[in-house]
Amino acid sequence: MNHILSKISRHEKLYKLLSINELIYKDIEFTESNYVDYDPDHNLDEECWFKIDEFSKKDFCLSFLKEDFDSKLFDLLDKKHFKDLKYFCSVQEGGQVFCFQKITPSLFFKKKFISFGDVTKLEESENRIIIKEHPNAVYFKETDVLIFKDLSKISSIFEGIDMLYKEATEQEVKDFLDNPFIKLKDFDSSKVSKPNRKRIAMANNTLGRFDDNMKKQLVSYINEYCSEKLIFDEKEGKFEIETDDQLKNLLYGIDQRFYTTGIDHERRLANSVVKI
Repeated sequence: MNHILSKISRHEKLYKLLSINELIYKDIEFTESNYVDYDPDHNLDEECWFKIDEFSKKDFCLSFLKEDFDSKLFDLLDKKHFKDLKYFCSVQEGGQVFCFQKITPSLFFKKKFISFGDVTKLEESENRIIIKEHPNAVYFKETDVLIFKDLSKISSIFEGIDMLYKEATEQEVKDFLDNPFIKLKDFDSSKVSKPNRKRIAMANNTLGRFDDNMKKQLVSYINEYCSEKLIFDEKEGKFEIETDDQLKNLLYGIDQRFYTTGIDHERRLANSVVKI
């Protein structure tokens, strides 16, 4: 038996929407090769998903996912609350797979339609919810992994999960711009865009792992690939940053996203990165 749990606005507890024999989402199985660690700059291939390992240990993991599933612990949802649905969760594979779908007003519909059967007739549907082909997120209990494609679509389900797309604080931005390999020209933290603030948060983590010698190699690497986009003061050993776009290229360099193809030696920027 498979169960559909539901969360409604202004209620902390989960309710049981219905129990059925068939699967809401079919062909859901754990496929490690299709999962990549979450990175806000990564463009997913069609068959790929972002993943979070050891999900049950995260602060934003829902409490019922940490326990053995027992459908008897959930009260049946009263129909008066149907309009307040926030999301539902299809519990499958004996409580081992949890598929989440966010509910938005656009998924509700109540319209007239013409049905074609033995007799063609005009009908008016009751309130219905559209079930999308693919869930917004899937939690595999056995492997303790959550997968998803769009962080913004699940942030209202797993409150606090948007910390994964963390922006650097104002002080962290200022500290980054104070790095010895950066020379500001009529540029300061007030001109740093939101995307670059998020890249700075990741860049700070990267630089924190590098010793002085590795940072020198990084500066040389960035200068090699960005000589046409960034002005490098050889004497001072600093990149001149005058625009937010220049800062973006510097941050791409810190993330080592520039590379040269092996056969035709074409220089490229990796818009997405998967470790192999």
